Amino acid sequence: MKTYTVAVLGATGAVGQEMIQILQERNFPVGKLIPLASARSAGKTIRFRGEDVTIAQATADAFQGVDIVLGAAENDIAKAMAPAIVAAGAVFVDNSSAFRMDPNVPLVVPEINPEDVKAHKGIISNPNCSTIITATAVNALNALSPIRTMTASTYQAVSGAGAGGPVELMAEVDALSKGETYEPKVFSHQIAFNLIPQIGGEELDGYTSEEMKLQNEGRKIMHLPDLKVSCTCVRVPVIRSHSISVSLHFDKPVGVEDARKAIASAPGCKLLDNLGAKEYPMPLDTSNQDLVYVGRIRPDLTDPNGLCLWCCGDQVRKGAATNAIQIAELLIK
Repeated sequence: MKTYTVAVLGATGAVGQEMIQILQERNFPVGKLIPLASARSAGKTIRFRGEDVTIAQATADAFQGVDIVLGAAENDIAKAMAPAIVAAGAVFVDNSSAFRMDPNVPLVVPEINPEDVKAHKGIISNPNCSTIITATAVNALNALSPIRTMTASTYQAVSGAGAGGPVELMAEVDALSKGETYEPKVFSHQIAFNLIPQIGGEELDGYTSEEMKLQNEGRKIMHLPDLKVSCTCVRVPVIRSHSISVSLHFDKPVGVEDARKAIASAPGCKLLDNLGAKEYPMPLDTSNQDLVYVGRIRPDLTDPNGLCLWCCGDQVRKGAATNAIQIAELLIK
C-alpha cells in the first residue's frame, strides 16, 4: 500500500490533536507524520500509533517532501503558510476560514460535493463546523426539491471556542456552586447557566460573521447560488456537539415521510425521530462520533412548502477534524 507524508499544522490544538487521533482510527496510510506547532511547543512529543513523534516548529521550510498538510491553525497562520505548502507540492486541507470563499479553492463536505476536490489548485477548505453539520443534515432533502430559503438557530457547545471553553464553563459552575464569582476570560459573558446570542463580530445588518457562514458557505457546498439563509448563532453551556434548529423552504412540498426516508439513507446521517418515544438528537448522544443525527422532522406551519428539523453533530470531529481527513481520503483515491 502506498503511504503518504502527512503534516498537521497546529498539532497541539484541540482540532489538531483530534486530527491525529482520527488518522489512527481510520487507518489513513501515513508513512510519516510531521506535527507542526509554534516554537513554544517544538521539541515536545505527541503519541501516534504507539510511538512518540517530535513536534517541529511551523516554518516555511517545514513542508518539503510532504504530501498532505492538515491545517488546524488560525487564519493568519494558514495564510502565511499556504504559499510555502503549495510551492512544496503538498495539498493543504485547511480548517480555518482563510480560503473558504475564494472562488479558486474548493469548499468540501465529502458526503455532498466530493467531485469538487478535483478542482483544487493546492488548497482545499474545510467548512465551518455548523455549516458542515447543517448541510449534511439537509442535503438529501435538497435532492427531493431545491431548497430556496432556510431559517436556522445554532446551539453551539463551548468547546467550539477552543480548549479554554470547557475549562471556563466548569470553573464558573464550580465557583457559582460555592457562592463565589468568576470573571469570564474566554466568553464575553458568564456562560454557566446562561446563553450568549453572539458568536463572531458584526458583519452585515446586525448578523455576525458566524451567522453569515451558513448562507455563504452553504451556497458553495450545495451548489445553490441563490440560497438565502437567516441564522442566529447561540453559545450554550454544553461541553461538546453543536445542535441546529432548521426551517427549510422548498420549490414544492416535501412530505415528512419522504424526508425521513431520504435522511435515513443519506451518507453521514442517522435518523432519530420518534417524539412519542422521546427519541431525538441530543449533544450527549452525538459527541465523540462522526454521524449527524437528524430528528424532529415536521411540517412548517407557516409554509406549505416547508419542513422543520433538528440536528446534532460533534463539531470537533465531523465539524472539523474528521471532515478534513475524509477530504484527504478523497485525494488519495
